[in-house]
Amino acid sequence: MVFPTQLTDGRAFDIAQALLGGFDKHYQLFRATSAAAKRRFERGDWPGQQRAQRERIEFYDARVAEAVALLEQRFAASSLPMGVWQQVKLHYIGLLTDHRQPELAETFFNSVCTRILHHAYFRNDFIFVRPAISTEYIENDEPAATPTYRAYYPEPGRLHDTIRRVITNFQLDGEFRDLEADVARVLAAVQHQLGDFRRRANFQLQVLSSLFFRNKGAYVVGKLINGFSETPFALPILRDDAGRFFIDAALFGEDDLLALFSFARAYFLVDMEVPSAYVQFLRSLMPRKPRSEIYAALGLQKQGKNLFYRDFLSHLRHSSDKFRIAPGIKGMVMLVFDLPSWPFVFKVIKDFYPPAKDTSRELIQRKYLLVKTHDRVGRMADTLEYSRVAFPRQRFGDELLRELRHFCPSLLEESGDDLVIRHLYIERRMQPLNLYLQEATPAQLEHAVIEYGNAIKDLVAANIFPGDMLWKNFGVTRHGKVVFYDYDEIEYLSDCRFRRVPAPRNAEEEMSAEVWYPVGPRDVFPETFAPFLLGDPRVREVFMRHHADLLDPDFWNEQQARILAGQVHDVFPYDPARRFVST
Repeated sequence: MVFPTQLTDGRAFDIAQALLGGFDKHYQLFRATSAAAKRRFERGDWPGQQRAQRERIEFYDARVAEAVALLEQRFAASSLPMGVWQQVKLHYIGLLTDHRQPELAETFFNSVCTRILHHAYFRNDFIFVRPAISTEYIENDEPAATPTYRAYYPEPGRLHDTIRRVITNFQLDGEFRDLEADVARVLAAVQHQLGDFRRRANFQLQVLSSLFFRNKGAYVVGKLINGFSETPFALPILRDDAGRFFIDAALFGEDDLLALFSFARAYFLVDMEVPSAYVQFLRSLMPRKPRSEIYAALGLQKQGKNLFYRDFLSHLRHSSDKFRIAPGIKGMVMLVFDLPSWPFVFKVIKDFYPPAKDTSRELIQRKYLLVKTHDRVGRMADTLEYSRVAFPRQRFGDELLRELRHFCPSLLEESGDDLVIRHLYIERRMQPLNLYLQEATPAQLEHAVIEYGNAIKDLVAANIFPGDMLWKNFGVTRHGKVVFYDYDEIEYLSDCRFRRVPAPRNAEEEMSAEVWYPVGPRDVFPETFAPFLLGDPRVREVFMRHHADLLDPDFWNEQQARILAGQVHDVFPYDPARRFVST
């Protein structure tokens, strides 16, 4: 960074204060919504919980827009000399010295300034390309403040009592259905997990001080430490129809936690004074999970985007392979490319589509926003949305460049050695399900087809109709889970009309190659899915054995009636077989 010799412009400090004030307002609202999740859970207000999850995502952009408008109104920000902006950043760094969310405040600064400054100034001189304030060892040190986590030291033979204290310390307003039975089940699960172990001197449980709320559950998250051994754990707490709480399962190990914090699930509501301390703790439980994804899972998706982009720039500097058209069947709406050495794909909306696709760029963007704000139930990949991303042009293969210039010219800007894409989405790369099935063993094929049907049923439970249910629109994760990732035709299930194919009235209609009956824009005929999905006899046999109901309109209409009646279905982020007692 090139520092100005003096902080001479009085406007710079006022601008820095206004920016930080905008961020502080945002995080105050963010925390208030997250903290209120506990009361909604206690009351069983599931629609309110879902509404809060959805609305909280919109807070950030609203505060950024307010800050931009304020700076333009008070300081004519877009016309200020660039030297002033350098001073703004330096003042802002000074204001963050004792801040408890400095990394989030830096990202907010970037979000505002990139809406005001020209792309040429997206450098560390003017914005936080690199972090300026360390987040190590930040803690809320006020006397009455709750620490990030609590440590419990069970006395020999008293682990049962410690587990009970862990649960009751969250002070949920309500009764447990049978707390002693729950504690006994957790204790048995812990003992089974540890096996025949030797208790070390520092045997302890460390538990994050806030519950993690999502959908109809609250999760206790922590780790069990025994000497140099650390075992991550999570305890889901649910609420029955009578309003009583119960512990539903005990999850152990990194893989269970990775599934709980999956990129295909909705963001948690967690009350955090120092988010970086939560991320550091969670990284100790899931060292393979990038910090960017942990921030996103905590509802801080803008910070996740910022960290992801920094990781991406670092990867570009340390790699040499070229971007290419992503393997698989090309889409009609999206142009998808990837970098073989980077486990993500880049999706760009095309400028034009075949006549069969009655859509628009604005409509597609609304579909992706719907997914971002909806409960993804572990079956829809999260997307990172970016504007004005500069790529080194020499890293693009010739075929990909031709495709981009042909299908997406309105989104391209060639600036020197850079290729700037004005708008794109980034998703985790998965193997397309159609390609997976071609290479699968019989056991893998059966598992994938069962997972495919389960994925659709989970989406249905969350009021989502995928629209295009072809195998190519689903991917297989490294854990073998099937996830949907093509969103341009999704609809709310409640907005669709599921019909049976009418019986032909005469021989002419029966022999017609065209649809002879009227079809509305949201009419769906489940009986017609089979010819498109079940051409492979091996796939058909498994599908009909496990998911034949997906071809019956009655299944869809029953689910629609449940949703319209206001019922919120349980979709567990763990195997239902892990549940202590089915309810």
